[in-house]
Amino acid sequence: MKHLATIILLSACLATAAEAHWVLDSDNSALSFVSTKAINIAEVHKFAELEGEVTPAGEVQLTITLASVDTGIELRDDRMREMLFDTANFSTANVTANIDAEAIESMAPGDTREIMVDATLTLHGESQTLPMALLVAKSGMSRLLVTTLKPVVVNAPEFKLVEGIERLREVAGLPSISTAVPVTFVLSFDKT
Repeated sequence: MKHLATIILLSACLATAAEAHWVLDSDNSALSFVSTKAINIAEVHKFAELEGEVTPAGEVQLTITLASVDTGIELRDDRMREMLFDTANFSTANVTANIDAEAIESMAPGDTREIMVDATLTLHGESQTLPMALLVAKSGMSRLLVTTLKPVVVNAPEFKLVEGIERLREVAGLPSISTAVPVTFVLSFDKT
């Protein structure tokens, strides 16, 4: 009888682990990107509004509100919203991926794990698969931290953003703006 109770308890624990749902803590998460203008002037920008989750099946969804772009200069933010991202027609960028949820759930607090993920970025009406090298850290029984191990490079031509970049370049009177944009993030998830 004791053996049966142990099996039932173990089965319940495994079922709970497989059903973990993680929700992004946007206040403790950040997504930044670097723009390079005039060949060698690099500036770091961010998006202030992020939403996301990891489902029990390991489906990752991240939504970036493009109107929340924050470059530190309000006029530039407005221009990026209108000329580059066209937020009137494309309000968000979306990232989807699949991870091994059971492997993540089996991590003990304090454990870290490097993972490779092929994520799909949908931006400006276009979708591309981007490989991402990530570090996952379990900082507690109900807290995950996911960060890029190296920047993810988003190439503007793949998302039909070159025309917008050219418009920004012209209005700012710059000789060039790079179309290759490194992106990094630190995402904090809470188990619900």
